[in-house]
Amino acid sequence: MKAVILAAGYGTRMGEKPKGLIKVAGRELIYRTIKNLQKFGVSEFVIVTNEKYKDLYEEFVRKHGFNAKVVVNPKPERGNGFSLHVAKGHVTGRFVLVMSDHIYEERFYELAIKGRGLIADRRPRFVDVDEATKVKVKDGRVEDIGKQLKEWDALDTGFFVLDDSIFEVTERLANEKEIVELRDVVREARLEVTFVDGLFWMDVDTPEELKKARKLIVYTSVKGVGDGFISRHINRKISTRISALLVEHFTPNQLTVITFLFGIFSGLMNLVSVPLAGILYQISSILDGVDGEIARARMQTSKFGGYFDSILDRYVDFTFLLTLAYVSIREPIWWVIAGIAMFSSAMVSYSTERFKGAYCADAYKVIPALRKIPGKRDERIFVTMLFTLLGWIKLLFALLAVWSTLRVAITIYLVRRWDHAH
Repeated sequence: MKAVILAAGYGTRMGEKPKGLIKVAGRELIYRTIKNLQKFGVSEFVIVTNEKYKDLYEEFVRKHGFNAKVVVNPKPERGNGFSLHVAKGHVTGRFVLVMSDHIYEERFYELAIKGRGLIADRRPRFVDVDEATKVKVKDGRVEDIGKQLKEWDALDTGFFVLDDSIFEVTERLANEKEIVELRDVVREARLEVTFVDGLFWMDVDTPEELKKARKLIVYTSVKGVGDGFISRHINRKISTRISALLVEHFTPNQLTVITFLFGIFSGLMNLVSVPLAGILYQISSILDGVDGEIARARMQTSKFGGYFDSILDRYVDFTFLLTLAYVSIREPIWWVIAGIAMFSSAMVSYSTERFKGAYCADAYKVIPALRKIPGKRDERIFVTMLFTLLGWIKLLFALLAVWSTLRVAITIYLVRRWDHAH
């Protein structure tokens, strides 16, 4: 399947830069479009641009090795509908049409690519409705389209699933009119309408929208599953705001190392002040989400990144608990309990990571019951901070020893039950 990406505008409101090549959250807008479409079966791309930006887009295609052809619209002033017409002869059958300055979340692509005609949103959450193109729908097709519609049913998302019969319409309009806008083509063709409602999408026309897009990309880049209660309700609310500030300036691996060093520092602070160390440990837990958020926002997730981060987390936890025991415990029996707490805390993460190695699947995705069991790393760290502030160190080690061991036992039980069912 092919996709046509319209990129012939001059980007006058963005300093006359090719909007598709503007980076948001560390990646070009058009890179995001191509990579996401590739996930859902689009293998070839036609980029329609103007003569001024032709070399820039060709260099971009070569740099990333995309299977894309750059086609020049000799008269971009004739409108984006005419840019679509320029793609005639370069695509046949069913194809996707999308704008170079639009951003969509992955779930949007997944649903939209299965649709037909114009993809519309009846519950827009992330765009300025006053500035958006409205669509009036009748009998499942476009009755009218335009920004100034008083009565409308949905917003045009700038995403279309068409077939090459659309070029009969563009041909006719190109012969009749000097300026052919895409809305003219949509109205004339009375396209079918497919609704994809309430998901993240927006176009980027101004520097202000670029800033908004960066924040929203990060805010929608949290983990789908696996977060504990503290991460969902406290940590992520803070870490996503930090990630939005750092996403243009740091790579995920750089943030992983910085967070690791901060975590080790929090452990060493036990030698100075246990309550302060507990607070810094909780801060390190918040920061621990930043590298993953930035990796997803920058589209730089990797198996090594997750593997590397998981190993470093174990060192941080062991360092913190070991130094806490060193400054707080003298009796041999309590050292045994502290040792069990350290070992079983590491085993909580190991039990789910080992599942991934054995079954090649995410335990939290395939065994939903695991998500409801308290004792994930973020929850243990938050409780650790509270107990260090209260000075209940021995009670903390006893709790961690029992809590973590029990969680591992429940995990083994649930995995065994899942294994027998499959």
